[in-house]
Amino acid sequence: MNFTKTLTHWYSINKRDFPWRRTNDPYKIWLSEIIMQQTQITQGLPYYEAFVEQFPTVFELANANEEAVLKLWQGLGYYSRARNLHTTAKYVANNLKGEFPTTYDELLQLKGVGDYTASAIASICYDTPNAVVDGNVYRVLSRYFGVEIPINSSKGITYFKKLAQSLLPSNNIGNYNQAIMDFGSQQCKPKSPNCHTCPLSTSCVALKNNQIETLPVKINKTKISKKYFNFIVFVTDDDKTLLEKRTGKGIWKNLYQFPLVETEKRLTVKNFKSNAEVKQLINEKKYSFSLFNDEQIIHKLSHQHLFTSFWIVQVKELSQNAIPFSNVNEYPVPILISKFIDAFEF
Repeated sequence: MNFTKTLTHWYSINKRDFPWRRTNDPYKIWLSEIIMQQTQITQGLPYYEAFVEQFPTVFELANANEEAVLKLWQGLGYYSRARNLHTTAKYVANNLKGEFPTTYDELLQLKGVGDYTASAIASICYDTPNAVVDGNVYRVLSRYFGVEIPINSSKGITYFKKLAQSLLPSNNIGNYNQAIMDFGSQQCKPKSPNCHTCPLSTSCVALKNNQIETLPVKINKTKISKKYFNFIVFVTDDDKTLLEKRTGKGIWKNLYQFPLVETEKRLTVKNFKSNAEVKQLINEKKYSFSLFNDEQIIHKLSHQHLFTSFWIVQVKELSQNAIPFSNVNEYPVPILISKFIDAFEF
């Protein structure tokens, strides 16, 4: 069986229609690839459409301020992607006169562009011989060829890239790359793959050896840590509150949040007033308080779980930095904060 021809034939029948598949514009291909990283297409599609509408070319994106970019990105997570997106747009617009690089090696120099994204843009826009290797490709190749090397090991990364390269057709490479990714997301799915209708089933090693559920192999390296977040939501008599901008190198860099008190364990109603950071934050103001969510909200990130409480603190007035309720939604915030804002109905 010819693996490559079988996949491209399958794709010709099952190809899904997305806006970025109706163009070879490298700006739009790049935009779609960055947005869709670690994101389901159903979630990412509205963001892609919103970015194309608001920033139809790389010049509009480059000229936007960072807060506008982060606000439009709000809800997608992995906010470093948005910051890198903006940085690269400015570089392409200002240093390359709006022209994206045309080779894999040059694309790889752009901030936020790794092997997968460079391969996708180069092959789709310029038909260069660069194989894409994402989660879908790892799954298809490991199952079909029965490869038990962990996909997140250095040996595995090298092996699968070489294997993927060896399977490329002589032309229409971008079409083939999209075919194998679509095949992995629709046919050779992580759970309950459609093996009974799979055109590769007769020669699939994993199916033959009953390894569908065990391949691909992945080493579990990430240790999940717990953190206890307490957001202090000030509410004044004249309907104002406080937001602070996060600085530093964290994933929420340059996003806004309510003043945060981090504790070693859950902060209770009984201990709220005696907490030293709460005292310092409220700074001897007269106040009343209540806990908005009786059950902690567990916000799961790739490396940590945030056990979160929102404390409503009623005060007479705040400093001149106070924000009217009507303006709260103008600020880019993490999705955790955004969901609270929606629930509290400022």
